[in-house]
Amino acid sequence: MIQLPLSKLSNVGTTIFSQMTQLANENEAINLSQGFPDFMPDSELLDHVNHFIKKGFNQYAPMAGMIPLKEQIATKIENSHRAIYHPDSEITVTAGGTQAIFTAIASFIRKDDEVIIFEPAYDCYEPTVELFGGIVKRFEMKAPNYEIDWNTVKNLVSDKTRMIILNNPNNPAGKILKENDIQELIKIVKGTSILILSDEVYENIVFDGKEHLSVCKYPELKERSIMVASFGKLFHVTGWKVGYCAAPEHLTNEFRKIHQFNVFSVNTPMQLALAEYMKNPDHYNDLASFFQEKRDFLRQGLLNTSFELLDCEGTYFQALKYDKISDKNDFDFARELTISHKVASVPFSSFYKNKLNENVIRLCFAKKKETLEKALENLSKI
Repeated sequence: MIQLPLSKLSNVGTTIFSQMTQLANENEAINLSQGFPDFMPDSELLDHVNHFIKKGFNQYAPMAGMIPLKEQIATKIENSHRAIYHPDSEITVTAGGTQAIFTAIASFIRKDDEVIIFEPAYDCYEPTVELFGGIVKRFEMKAPNYEIDWNTVKNLVSDKTRMIILNNPNNPAGKILKENDIQELIKIVKGTSILILSDEVYENIVFDGKEHLSVCKYPELKERSIMVASFGKLFHVTGWKVGYCAAPEHLTNEFRKIHQFNVFSVNTPMQLALAEYMKNPDHYNDLASFFQEKRDFLRQGLLNTSFELLDCEGTYFQALKYDKISDKNDFDFARELTISHKVASVPFSSFYKNKLNENVIRLCFAKKKETLEKALENLSKI
């Protein structure tokens, strides 16, 4: 047998999302674990894809993306956040948000660079930092409010701090950053060379009239930030794996050096279809109300159960405390919920390095009404 070299990511296994989806399939459970819609995207968008395929746009796109799409992205950012990015030199189309995150970390993190993340954290951040020799410094946000103590964050900063990774709105907690959070962040990075990687894939899914505060709205942050977004979340097409990165030219130049040898380019007809579809801004401006209706339906249906509803200010995930139902840890409870009650969720501990258990699970409500109704029927019997 060949002697294999030591694993670069020895502590990494199959993601919790894959595990819970497999368990849901094995038990014929309603899958509210993995974050994907179970409904079709707009037929108009699909018609655009068919049009461009049949017109012969089936070969390589330019490395940084199709110009019409980059122009529409720049327009969207300007209209939403009053921030200007040059389509040609400051916007890059990527193979989804995760590839953009990976490429940004690969572009700027070197051995022993320190990176601050906020847990609960999306599971790709830490392994990617470690893959490139970086050191992760964690701040744990805790139930029920998942707030940030910026004085503690300030103490995590050292002369080795290279990057701070934000996820706003936060998956899985559903919390958004407020003006005070942004101002504290500005104070921390002022006069430093710290970069900000801002994962904003749920930027258009913010509820109750609240405002998404993008890093690009603030000149002090924009100049040092790599902002990542996703069309999968925006238009219910997670399987297309199309996203983008917006950053100042000097950061974009470094980003593209890695991007070109990672995926090089993203599929052409989808890019052109997205560009055409985005000419009507209602297609993304109405997203918050679309998902708020689903959030409210799920929350209303859970009021008569013993689950405790935590705040959901954004994303399409609802956090639930279950300590009045069971004293099992969240992983065992999520398994029991899937096997015995036929509803798959994700345990919050999987979003923490130290597997912090606060008896909280996550449900995805990016589902058809009938799917949510069936899940509520099962959950109401617990």
